[in-house]
Amino acid sequence: MQSVKMVITGPFSSGKTQFIGSVSEIDVVSTERKITSKAEKIKDSTTVAMDFGRITVGDDLILYLFGTPGQRRFDFMWDILSQGMLGFVVMVDSTKPETFREAKRILETFESYASTPYVVAANKQDMEDAWEPEDLRIILRLSEDVKILPCVASDKETVKNVLLELLYSILDEIDNPDG
Repeated sequence: MQSVKMVITGPFSSGKTQFIGSVSEIDVVSTERKITSKAEKIKDSTTVAMDFGRITVGDDLILYLFGTPGQRRFDFMWDILSQGMLGFVVMVDSTKPETFREAKRILETFESYASTPYVVAANKQDMEDAWEPEDLRIILRLSEDVKILPCVASDKETVKNVLLELLYSILDEIDNPDG
């Protein structure tokens, strides 16, 4: 049995916990805490250390999903969670342009931790005001070789698609380490 560690990261309230919960075959191990600050009262709780989920793919592969906290005050956990990752997903809330700069900063931070494959998940594509994935590519200044995938974090099929695309990139990297 082989295992692959993937990190799910992105800004506060971008859908990381929901994303993991949609596909995990175990109850998500979560470090959610109640939000007391009125400024952050977009939702009732926030991840303070990590979320953890697991998916078995076929007979011989397990994906371990580690969700990062999205708030900057907990970003000391990012380096810890990135250790040993074979790839990462950057979640972007496609309906909140005010978070795009933070998403870019997080992406660049994770790129600096390890030279591993990654994909960008354009979350909330079911919403009327969601930015199109290709428009996100432009605003995030991402090259054509970066996969930006439409996603709805509560929809198991779109989440599976994002994870499979990342897995294919990881396997390609393992098979062709020199590019």
